[in-house]
Amino acid sequence: MKLRTLGLTVLLAGVLGGCTTLAPDYARPAAPVAAAWPATDGKSVETAAAATPDWRAYFVDARLHPLIELALVNNRDLRETALNIARARAQYRIQRAELFPAVSIEAGTTARRTPGDLSGSGQAITSHSHSVDLGLANWEIDLFGRIQSLRDQALETYLASEETLRSTRLSLIAEVASAYLTLSADEALLQLAQETLASQRSSYALTRKRVELGVGTELDLRQIETSVETARRDAAAYTAQVATDRNALVLLVGTAVPDTLLPPAGLDSVTALRELPAGLPSAVLQERPDVLAAERQLRAANANIGAARAAFFPSISLTATAGTASSSLDGLFAAGSGAWTFIPQVSLPIFNAGANRARLQVAETDRDIYLARYEKAIQSAFREVADALAQRATLDARLDAQQKLVDASAASYRLSDARYQKGVDSYLSALDAQRSLYAARQSLVSLKLAAATNAVTLYKVLGGGELAP
Repeated sequence: MKLRTLGLTVLLAGVLGGCTTLAPDYARPAAPVAAAWPATDGKSVETAAAATPDWRAYFVDARLHPLIELALVNNRDLRETALNIARARAQYRIQRAELFPAVSIEAGTTARRTPGDLSGSGQAITSHSHSVDLGLANWEIDLFGRIQSLRDQALETYLASEETLRSTRLSLIAEVASAYLTLSADEALLQLAQETLASQRSSYALTRKRVELGVGTELDLRQIETSVETARRDAAAYTAQVATDRNALVLLVGTAVPDTLLPPAGLDSVTALRELPAGLPSAVLQERPDVLAAERQLRAANANIGAARAAFFPSISLTATAGTASSSLDGLFAAGSGAWTFIPQVSLPIFNAGANRARLQVAETDRDIYLARYEKAIQSAFREVADALAQRATLDARLDAQQKLVDASAASYRLSDARYQKGVDSYLSALDAQRSLYAARQSLVSLKLAAATNAVTLYKVLGGGELAP
């Protein structure tokens, strides 16, 4: 067989193979959720689709941007996910390569000695042979799409890993933003505790002088002392919490965080997060990275059914070589030294105790399992968004009420303290008013953190925007 004939044979086999698969036609399943989010007034909202913005446009705090960029470069979880993608890509290339023949060139020399009692002539014979061959070995011609289906499965698995990377990046961005906000809130609570401690120490010193002058009572002094120790305890606790928050932020970022990138105490300058488009339809959930990853896995399982079906049909493999052979090296490329082999093989399954049918059932069951997982991913995503929207709907009213409570508590404390200073009332009333003000201010910080974290959560559960670094 000449090299040209071998090439034509391979080309024809390649055209015949891989032209079709036996996998079922894929259609995206209908989303098992409502078309719009439930609203707090009992009505649903449905408008045209709108994408969430890029994180650089969504998070506008100047310190937060470089923190997120550092995390996208240094976070070890993200790095591991990226390496898994590289592995899936290589696995896909390996599977894809099986569609093509592996052509190799081989050269060899064989020397053989036959003893005289076996040679037929009574004399020992030593023979030599030399050969150079170009060919392919045991290449399966993919007439029924088995290898094509496996290639499609590997491709979808690889694409699912890419969506997993996008999902990991999105989660990391949200986690860094949340950790940043939590640190800012705890810094504010620490500052509040320190201010309260300083104020109570001043009141304690003043009351002790009043007791020494015979104007105040020992009871007033002990009541103020309890307030001082409570504030001192809280200041120590928040100091430890702030240190813990910083450690968590460093772990997320994956490297040391410069002091210039740490948030200030208080959330006012941190929570300037842009509003999301109102009335996003639930169809945007199908573009969430984790939902797309689940769909890619479903497509991979669907392709695997094609490979299982192809196992019921004959498999055809081809081994062919073309080259030159001679008993001497100087005659290896001489005229008439050409040699070739052509070995087509057909394998038809007849009986395997139902193994092929069982493999098909496994493949179909796997497809149903991944379908259930895909639908569950959409339902979970819908609930996450609905919960975040439900929280968001009442946050403004809660913040307004809490701010008014702080203002009222502050006024009550001023009046109670003034009555105590004038001797009209005992310090117990002033102490109760001070404790109410302290608790109200702590709750206000917590609500501001909840509002800021809710905005981060909405960005995450809606799938984020473009995640290019």
